[in-house]
Amino acid sequence: MSTIPALTNWHPVTWQSRAATQQPKYGDPKALERAVASLSRLPPLVVSWEIEALTAKLAQAQRGEQFLLQGGDCAESFEDCESNNIARRLKILLQMSLVLLQGLRKPIIRVGRFAGQYAKPRSADTETRDGVTLPCYRGDNVNRPGFTLLERAPDPELLLRGYERASLTLNFVRALIDGGFADLHHPEYWDLGFLRHAPLRDAYQKIVDSIAESMDFFESMSGQRVHAATRVDFYTSHEGLHLLSEQAQTRYIERQKRWYNLSTHMPWIGMRTADIDGAHVEYFRGIANPVGVKVGASMSAEWLQQLIQVLNPQNQPGRLTFIHRFGIKDIEQRLPGMIRAVRATGSQVLWVCDPMHGNTETTSGGVKTRRFDNILGEVEAAFRIHEAEGSMLGGVHIELTGEDVTECIGGARGLTESDLVRAYKSQVDPRLNAEQALELAMLIARRAASGHRPGKSPRNSA
Repeated sequence: MSTIPALTNWHPVTWQSRAATQQPKYGDPKALERAVASLSRLPPLVVSWEIEALTAKLAQAQRGEQFLLQGGDCAESFEDCESNNIARRLKILLQMSLVLLQGLRKPIIRVGRFAGQYAKPRSADTETRDGVTLPCYRGDNVNRPGFTLLERAPDPELLLRGYERASLTLNFVRALIDGGFADLHHPEYWDLGFLRHAPLRDAYQKIVDSIAESMDFFESMSGQRVHAATRVDFYTSHEGLHLLSEQAQTRYIERQKRWYNLSTHMPWIGMRTADIDGAHVEYFRGIANPVGVKVGASMSAEWLQQLIQVLNPQNQPGRLTFIHRFGIKDIEQRLPGMIRAVRATGSQVLWVCDPMHGNTETTSGGVKTRRFDNILGEVEAAFRIHEAEGSMLGGVHIELTGEDVTECIGGARGLTESDLVRAYKSQVDPRLNAEQALELAMLIARRAASGHRPGKSPRNSA
């Protein structure tokens, strides 16, 4: 249990006195009030001791003892709340974590970007097509993707539908894990049918065989089963964007003497809502969850230092994660200064690389995509820069799917712009498909095994 005392000048509604950006404009305030009240009476999706356990693991990652793998869809849809889709997403994260475990030689913290990632920030409030202007699509928690006034009008009832989908997703994930889906004694059960690139398949099979042999050797020598390998801890995360929704699931836990957001284990603040005086930072400063903050090229070193002061004034281990997303073009120039700025505060943070958002581009045909080489390049640069600065990269944050989509260019299969039309399903941002995601994990692990040591302990805690 954390010893950090509860705040006396904070309540889940104090954010309402601040400027709140990226919030939908509802046409019926009474209907919104009823939906939020209903949501606040529903059981929480997670519990405080799970949150505290994750905080402890993230504190270990800050010390170089664990590594965070955070991944999932850019934006979940209600339609995709289906057993096969959920199992595929869980499976690819488990496969990636197995590869990273073998290469980095340290435990992997698995955090899914799902069971709540139903709202997305937008660069504009409206969208215009053929002379018709409507509210932009802000995710299934808010409105619908179809381009009609009825579909684009923010609907408070969708907040309850989002809770239901998150609950169904999380319950199914827990059932899979408790039922042995993640048992490392049988990683061969994780179907590799999506792998079409033979060398990648062969390399993964060698990793599986190596782990299986090591476990068999230990168990035969000790006469004991490695119980920790029969199941894994799995946590959820989403961007805490829709503040009324987050407020409704925020509860005071008497035995902990603290407020918790019980809709997820690890909410994060996006780039567009990280204003130091804004409503989102005000809300996040009072919850006891470990929190992430997306850090981009437009943020200053002073801004980062202010966020530390507001979000983690008592320097609680495991509390604060900075997820940097500079893009391959800006990481060399911007990341070193950010690392030095954080070190100057003497604060503990976990540095995580999001190589997706800063590398988004638009093709000549107007399709958003990302290049696998740029994604990999940013991860490699992040490891190298942190090591050069005496810091440490403690995790990666990836937008991915377990489906065989064609949204990102490159990878072992050599996808090109012409392939994008074949299976482009995302309504928001392009994601790595299962093969590309596993390839990324294998390349990270391979560099660790060959002498480049991602995640070495830093010279200091910052």
